[in-house]
Amino acid sequence: MKLEGKVAAVTGGSRGIGRGIVEAFLAEGASVVMNGRDPEKGERALAELGAGERAAFIAGDVTEERTLMGLVDGAVERYGRIDVLVNNAGGSRGFAQVAEMENEDWDHTIRWNLSATFWGIKHAFRHMIPQESGRIINVSSLEGKHGKPGIAAYVAAKHAINGLTKSAAQEVGTLGITVNAICPGLIETDIVRESGAAAAASMGLTYDEMVQRFSEESAIKRMNTVEEVGAVAVLLASDVGAGVTGALWSVDGGTAAY
Repeated sequence: MKLEGKVAAVTGGSRGIGRGIVEAFLAEGASVVMNGRDPEKGERALAELGAGERAAFIAGDVTEERTLMGLVDGAVERYGRIDVLVNNAGGSRGFAQVAEMENEDWDHTIRWNLSATFWGIKHAFRHMIPQESGRIINVSSLEGKHGKPGIAAYVAAKHAINGLTKSAAQEVGTLGITVNAICPGLIETDIVRESGAAAAASMGLTYDEMVQRFSEESAIKRMNTVEEVGAVAVLLASDVGAGVTGALWSVDGGTAAY
């Protein structure tokens, strides 16, 4: 029970990597407020989790600042404090070369990934700084360390999240608050399976060929799991992680060069 008595908020927590982190936190004793855009999916996730009063859902689109403010303040209102914020929500809006990318798609991707992370940190700090404790965990990506054609906006946003993580960590390091990022490789979730065909096609591959390529590029020759991401999140959220801040934690089976 590494997180017993802790209160966490997780954006994009009703499915995918976010759902895995929510499940890991609940298993370690935390109370968790998760966010998602679809109220129906959120209520279904709550029923499946079966955590009773230790889990709650707040609907909202993280491309709007009020959603992050509402999530953080909602956690405090419901449970009396917030100890952990996981900025997990994000993704890529389609696949296009830079020369062909629409400005609207660029702006949306930046807001969805980078701006949402900034707003989450900003509003969590309003509570964490006075209490002189807290954990921020930003879900970045392997693409936050490398370039990849067809998703330049997503790659740029994840690189920026890594820089934001390091700068924010420097600002609150003496206040008992840590700020870290997890950089997953390809994790097979329902979201990846849904969008994977388009991603593979942008690379001239089938979905299975894409999975095989990612696996072969890693040291472990397979994709990582949401459970493995969740385990790292638990470490960073717990008291054990108090001495780790401003770090980028790769969960990619050894794919990243650094």
